[in-house]
Amino acid sequence: MRNILVLATTVLFAGAAFAAPARSADLPKGAAHNIVLVHGAFVDQTSWKPVADILTKKGYNVTLVENPLTSLAADVDATQQALAKQDGKTVLVGHSWGGMVITQAGDDPKVSALVYVSAFAPDVGESVAILAKNGPATEGAKAIHPDDKGNLYIDPKVFPSAVAADLPLKIAETLANSQLPLNHTAFETPVDIAAWHDKPTFYVITTKDKVIAPEVQELFAARIKARTTEVAGSHASLVVHADEVAAVIEKAALTN
Repeated sequence: MRNILVLATTVLFAGAAFAAPARSADLPKGAAHNIVLVHGAFVDQTSWKPVADILTKKGYNVTLVENPLTSLAADVDATQQALAKQDGKTVLVGHSWGGMVITQAGDDPKVSALVYVSAFAPDVGESVAILAKNGPATEGAKAIHPDDKGNLYIDPKVFPSAVAADLPLKIAETLANSQLPLNHTAFETPVDIAAWHDKPTFYVITTKDKVIAPEVQELFAARIKARTTEVAGSHASLVVHADEVAAVIEKAALTN
């Protein structure tokens, strides 16, 4: 999985010219120097690599959380461990399922802002299972099924069109066949903290998303009073539209 996502980055950004890396000292005064990125279900942390590379070159200290995907508590713990290693203000970012994680873990005093990217944004007492009942059944959501061990996957035949329609087909198909399972209990576990009540919040809505419907993302963004940016991409926009996603994260880092 990791090598395939790196390959996707190479294919999409081949030939791009980057300036020499900046230093954290070059960042604007008062900016959060630390960015912690939390990945979604079915993929690993390298799904954030295109965004991480952009932010690192600008001088930010970027950390990719490796979620075990065994439970909400396990993923929150992995994120809290990453936050404990940060020195100073930190922007906490979640994609898809990662929105559940940052909602719970984001009450850490180091977290200066939250960024949701095509992500669930629950309130206290809400789980993914509860949130899924309140919106239209998307192509991707309907294709999520458990195996005999209770682990959830997206039907590999549906994955390319539902999750990654704007990635090259061969890469999307390989991702579909290399999914990391999410335990079903994670979908059923509610958060007991909603950090967005007390933090500046940003939301990237992906308008061609077939996993979390764009209109549902709009409802999440409105409820959490997020500063909203729309990107004309799929659920995999953190790879394909990395520049736009990174720009939103940088706005969050500059928020005082």
